[in-house]
Amino acid sequence: MSQMEWGRLLRKLSPYTIQKGLRYLKHYGWKEFWVRLSERFEPEEVPYGPWYEAYRPTEEALMRQRKKKWKEKPKISIAVPAFKTPENFLREMMESVQAQTYDNWELCIVNAGFEEGGIERILAEYADQDPRIRYENLSENLGISENTNRAFAMAQGDYVGLLDHDDLLAPNAFYEIVSALEKDDGIDCIYTDEDKVTTDLSEHFQPHLKPDFNLDLLRSNNYITHFFLARRQLVEEVGGFRREFDGAQDYDFILRCTEKAEKICHIPEILYHWRTHKSSTADNPASKMYAFEAGKRAIEEHLKRMDTPGKVSHTMDLGFYRVVYPIRHEELISIVIPNKDEKETLEKCLRSIEEKSTYKNYEIIIVENNSATDEIFAYYRELKKKDNIQIAVWEGAFNYSAINNYGVSLAKGKYILFLNNDIEVIAPDWMEEMLGHCQRPEVGAVGARLYYPDDTIQHAGCILGIGGIAGHMFVGMPRERTGYMHKAALQQDLSAVTAACMMVKAKAFQEAGGFTQELAVAFNDIDLCLKIRRLGYLVAYDPYVEMYHYESKSRGAEDNKEKVRRFQKEIEYMRSHWLPLLKQGDPYYNKNLSLTKWNYSLRPIETDGRG
Repeated sequence: MSQMEWGRLLRKLSPYTIQKGLRYLKHYGWKEFWVRLSERFEPEEVPYGPWYEAYRPTEEALMRQRKKKWKEKPKISIAVPAFKTPENFLREMMESVQAQTYDNWELCIVNAGFEEGGIERILAEYADQDPRIRYENLSENLGISENTNRAFAMAQGDYVGLLDHDDLLAPNAFYEIVSALEKDDGIDCIYTDEDKVTTDLSEHFQPHLKPDFNLDLLRSNNYITHFFLARRQLVEEVGGFRREFDGAQDYDFILRCTEKAEKICHIPEILYHWRTHKSSTADNPASKMYAFEAGKRAIEEHLKRMDTPGKVSHTMDLGFYRVVYPIRHEELISIVIPNKDEKETLEKCLRSIEEKSTYKNYEIIIVENNSATDEIFAYYRELKKKDNIQIAVWEGAFNYSAINNYGVSLAKGKYILFLNNDIEVIAPDWMEEMLGHCQRPEVGAVGARLYYPDDTIQHAGCILGIGGIAGHMFVGMPRERTGYMHKAALQQDLSAVTAACMMVKAKAFQEAGGFTQELAVAFNDIDLCLKIRRLGYLVAYDPYVEMYHYESKSRGAEDNKEKVRRFQKEIEYMRSHWLPLLKQGDPYYNKNLSLTKWNYSLRPIETDGRG
């Protein structure tokens, strides 16, 4: 950050901001605090303020939405628990609902601020003007959960949504929701993207651009939050909010709803504005420490209901969690490592596995491919003396897919761990961590967080469309940083992970047909992951599996006509076989994010407005 930028920052600091900063410093310590401060004030590649102004629908577009003729007009009920709400916040919240371009809605407000006569007067004023606004005054404050349940009980609509008493909806929120329902009336739950807005509504910032439903990300944090709606029958079935989870009552509710939902729809539009002010957890997560304990308990209860053993713990970042899935059986893991020459590289890899790994039930299959040095063959003779290592010889030309398929054909384990010869183990429990995921019935493959030798990130998951076909995320970002919404450091499901370090169920590998041998060098791991996902399995990214990756030393550069031609053929293969998915966009990404950057920066808007 430049001296001028620091000067601007210091001029903006209020006593409250300084106080909040001191709380964060106490929580994180100097080193972690500095890392997160640097991330927070790093200049945006595409500044959000101007981007949002260009993104938001024009008045002409809103007028067209109001004129739309619907096949069906489901009623949307919005439940709002109000408690000592500032008058201007309450008015602005209600007026944001009244400004909706879709008109079949009702606003159900429960007023628990029974000593605040002004709130009742304002609610009566708006209800008299608009019969779609209904309210109930409580004689006592029942707590956030029970207050919300009273609002749920008022709802008569087909779908029920949650709105905080001091937040705002975009005017096209209901229009986008009903548009999705018109395409698929089987949807049970819907959620949207959101951003934050200053108290005086003068600035929108920190957009949260979410993926489609992501089970492991939801177990890492409540990424769904706002705006969430569920079919009213589903709300009644799960029983609304539970007061024992106050502070994370919405997290617990969302977990229970999504467990039972057959169809969950994500609308990748910014339709909810989360107002930040002194008492809001949007701006001050340390203000409600009890909420994070409630969030942890919500995940633990969710895992029990799903019959999924797991140990939940807090991370350094408040409100974000880690789930450790215990090993159910100490199954044999078959580690497949292709190698050509590179004696020192392979030796470093094998030594790190042997010396650092705490899991011992594994075999190593080294697939030798056209080595030429006496040194490597002498090393192979040493390795053959070990009971759990075998040297297999692939005599054909280099073909990563064929070599690994051959290695798998010799494997005895129920779990295959693909590993490049230029990987070095960092985390001792890496195999336990990966196996814990892979033994979950719904998971087909799991990948790792990989670093370059200079402690910058080489791989933190793959996103379809980045750079054309697919690319790694957070490449070059310092290891200690966590990235956009902490995504580099969170367990989550992705479309693909790199096979430089990837564990796969042998059953899923066989069902998917193994690696595609037409993809000799590039995209074979992407293709395999997509085939595994097509079978209904999840592909998990686990940042707690940490490795150094010395980046394809044995492969060489794409530096001659033959290699360039082969690479183009592999691009064409991916386009022809996965075109619908590439056109639609990665479901674990967001259409508003860049496909030319690796850091979740905004995709520039080329038009002046939305028509």
